[in-house]
Amino acid sequence: MRFIVALTGASGQIYGIRLIEELRKIAEVHVIVSETAKITLEVETDYSVDDIKSIAHRFYEESEMTAPISSGSFKHDGMVIAPCSIKTASSIAYGITENLITRAADVTLKEGRKLILLIRETPLHLGHLKTLCRLAEIGAIIMPPVPAFYIKPKTVDDIVNHTVARVMEILGLEVDYKKWEGFKSSTLPK
Repeated sequence: MRFIVALTGASGQIYGIRLIEELRKIAEVHVIVSETAKITLEVETDYSVDDIKSIAHRFYEESEMTAPISSGSFKHDGMVIAPCSIKTASSIAYGITENLITRAADVTLKEGRKLILLIRETPLHLGHLKTLCRLAEIGAIIMPPVPAFYIKPKTVDDIVNHTVARVMEILGLEVDYKKWEGFKSSTLPK
């Protein structure tokens, strides 16, 4: 198995980092980090670009338009953009492939593979919503990293790990994590 993970400049760099860490345990991981993600990474985390390079099986700059992952002949099992900025989402929605992230995403969609976008923006205006709708219509999976509080998280890591497990499950991987199992309460009407 092999996957592509891209980090864009939106807040939430830890989602992409944790996903790379988990995927690399079971699969080959190809990573792209945008120039703006490098800035956000420095602001939000204690990770450096070199740290990410060390956990990726293959690392690409967003300017490497001739990379193998820019072609449909590069076989992979799915791509995740975590976090995904609205700029990147908009480019993908309208086929603007000006960098390796948007090109690899475009190829992923045209080849019928899974593309999961962890959209990091709020609130959303009508233009954003129309963009997300267009992405869903062309086959992307829109997955804002919304916390599941039924897991009773104690730390930010609990929230991040749960979201990453859900992403991996959507990619088709077997993942052991706390799932919603329903709720029975003596206070609910019978």
